[in-house]
Order: sequence, then structure tokens, then C-alpha cells
Amino acid sequence: MLRKFKAHVYVTLRPSVLDPAGTAVQSGLQHMGYEVEQVRIGKYIELILTAGNENTAREQLERMCDQMLANTVVENYRFDLVEVAIEMGGAR
Repeated sequence: MLRKFKAHVYVTLRPSVLDPAGTAVQSGLQHMGYEVEQVRIGKYIELILTAGNENTAREQLERMCDQMLANTVVENYRFDLVEVAIEMGGAR
């Protein structure tokens, strides 16, 4: 039986990669009077996938991240995965 899983994927630039967008935001915040030492800009992706079990879902998500969601040459990623209830359709 297939199960549904909700994934929260966080993609960030590797520490060795320059982040011009982060630098611009940091500068803007400092000009506004905030003491900000460093800003790094990343991506947040939320998706729901179906799989037979959690291990299969994790394997699928790893492949998704490696193949499309992150550029692994310059980005790192991590994700959280939780099982969600499958909604049952019915009459109203």
C-alpha cells in the first residue's frame, strides 16, 4: 500500500561559494541599523510524495534533490520527511 509523505527541503549555498544576494541583504540590514554578521540566501521547497515506505520515500527524495532541486556542485541540501494521512474521498 502506498503512503504519503510530506517533505521540507532546505537548499543552501556551500560555505565556500560567494553569495551576492546574501551580501546585498546583509548590507541593507546593516544600513537599517541591525547588527548582522552574515546573511546566506537559500531555497525552501515543500512537497508531498507517495511511496511504499519511509526508506523508499527518502531514496526518492535524495534522487530528486540530486537531479533537480539542488545544484550539488555549489549547494548543500537537507530535508525533513513526515508521513501524512491519506485523505479519503467521499460524499459531502
